[in-house]
Amino acid sequence: MRRGVALATLLFAGALSITIRAAQQPARVIEVEKLRDNLYMFRDGGGNTAVFVRSNGVVVVDSKNPGWGQSILDKIKELTNKPVMTIINTHTHFDHVSGNVEFPANVEIIVQENTRPNMQNMKLPTSVDMQNADAAKGLTVFKESNGKGLPTKTFKDKMSIGSGADQIDLYYFGPGHTNGDAWVVFPALRVMHAGDIFSGKNIPLLDASNGGSGLMIGDTLGKAADTVKDIDTIISGHSTTMTMNDLREYAAFNREFLAAVRDGKRSGKSVDDVATAWKIPAKYAGYATPQPARLKSNVQVIYNELK
Repeated sequence: MRRGVALATLLFAGALSITIRAAQQPARVIEVEKLRDNLYMFRDGGGNTAVFVRSNGVVVVDSKNPGWGQSILDKIKELTNKPVMTIINTHTHFDHVSGNVEFPANVEIIVQENTRPNMQNMKLPTSVDMQNADAAKGLTVFKESNGKGLPTKTFKDKMSIGSGADQIDLYYFGPGHTNGDAWVVFPALRVMHAGDIFSGKNIPLLDASNGGSGLMIGDTLGKAADTVKDIDTIISGHSTTMTMNDLREYAAFNREFLAAVRDGKRSGKSVDDVATAWKIPAKYAGYATPQPARLKSNVQVIYNELK
């Protein structure tokens, strides 16, 4: 009898422990913003996700942090009964690709050709804290899934999917945030998803470990602004929607940052000296105050490229 009571007590304690741990997990709540009748932006849980409902199925752009893929699928079911056919990942980072593994195995996954090896190797930017549970999980998410969620198709400079109202154009304009930043355009809707090469009005994360470039990012942004026409709305990587004028301004901002860092190096200043002295020019009102660690990292990346 005592053994039975003890066993019941252990089982109850175990169940209670599981319940408590589950209660402690943050709720995965996705905020939905309707951009067009058939295009939505899903916020929270990582990078901004675009959901494009086409005539024969759904295309998802970026799949957020580990564990958020099913939340995306559940939210899509509230909007349409059409199946998810395709995922497009704008770049390699864990907060944009980790949810891939939770989608059906028959979903096509498209990336720029440089992003496929980046995803296979899954390196984190040096500025990302490895104590971040999502970052740590993101490093192994594809290995733990035996490769499920890795890209099945790539493009080099440009590729189009579908036609007419369903058409999607994919572009690559050069390195910036990484060496595989894809720009996803919905021409019939006059909308473009920029991913983290334009994450918001802030200094970018220059991920040199995945081919990012402080020398090139300003020109890459400028090329995108000059090449893609008839765009009213840009989905940023982590902020609000933007305009083409915002993109042109951001290109100029990054070019001016490069010029300031280059001048500092020519003057013999150290990375610390440049990072400490640099301030956001007053004309860029509304830009976020940079985190010191990211600012210093970006200066170091440019110094390394200028060698």
